Amino acid sequence: MYKFLLKPILFSIDPERVHELVFFLTRIFFKLPLVSFIITKIFSLKNPKIETELFGINFPNPVGLAAGFDKNADLYNEFSAFGFGFIEIGTVTPKAQEGNPKKRLFRLIEDEAIINRMGFNNIGVDQIVKRLKFNKNVIIGGNIGKNKETKMTDAFKDYLLSFEKLFPFVNYFAINVSSPNTKNLRNLQNKESLKTLLLAIQKKNNSYSQKKPILLKIAPDLSNDELLDIIDVVKETSVDGIIATNTTLSRKNLNSSNFLKEQSGGLSGKPIADRSNEVIRFIHQNSNGTIPIIGVGGIMTPKDAINKIKAGASLLQLYTGFVYGGPGLVKQINNAILDYRLNQE
Repeated sequence: MYKFLLKPILFSIDPERVHELVFFLTRIFFKLPLVSFIITKIFSLKNPKIETELFGINFPNPVGLAAGFDKNADLYNEFSAFGFGFIEIGTVTPKAQEGNPKKRLFRLIEDEAIINRMGFNNIGVDQIVKRLKFNKNVIIGGNIGKNKETKMTDAFKDYLLSFEKLFPFVNYFAINVSSPNTKNLRNLQNKESLKTLLLAIQKKNNSYSQKKPILLKIAPDLSNDELLDIIDVVKETSVDGIIATNTTLSRKNLNSSNFLKEQSGGLSGKPIADRSNEVIRFIHQNSNGTIPIIGVGGIMTPKDAINKIKAGASLLQLYTGFVYGGPGLVKQINNAILDYRLNQE
């Protein structure tokens, strides 16, 4: 129904307005009696064979909603009813910010892709914390970054502030140093800068009686040598895992119009699938499988999801695939994972 009825209507409207409309309608819809129960029954797959324990967390299934979709922790309870095993909110910054000027979100329909240059638009960590207090046992990842106006030399302060405030309300943290939409942010992926940042966060993490898992979200545009540096830093700082990958600056082999291809920002969706898999496979092989990986980037079909797992991912995240494929894709992927695991026994 989604692909043939709802999707053509939604795709006829500006993508950012559609996002706001979907959130508005979802909020209203879920206030109706039994809606949450019915949606959960239709879209969720519950089976002990797809439960996944990682970072000391028991995920009901390995398919999560990637950061950037529910930036402000608006509807994490509602989206979990569509079958997601976990929801990653954010990117969260200490102060609220509007992000980059509109128009800043573009569909590349011929390529099943999206370009965004949102720029960490969010309501700020204090307001997001208030919303997380209404969590109904949803596993939440807190994706954190720096404010646009914060100097790069002070970036660690932003991460630490959000880390401290979100700590009681999230199950794990994603350290976002890989968005292409905040000026110079990707410079934090430099080996020494990254090590300094992660050690500061780990020091704060170690001050709590029970630490939270910390994951590093990386770009797909890193060279093999840079990926080897990432592996070294992850091991040296005892970071718990890697999220691979964020959006890409590459515009290779796109079929969309030059107007769309020339838009600045990060590209997500089908065109990024192969590169994301390459990065996952490289990290998995060169760490001897010792670094857990959340695979994200170009998961448009159940087959794409299985390819991520074969490359070395233990958990998965959807964003663009959820937009193009609709909520039914989550259950389709979980069914494919169930079949895959049964065949591995």
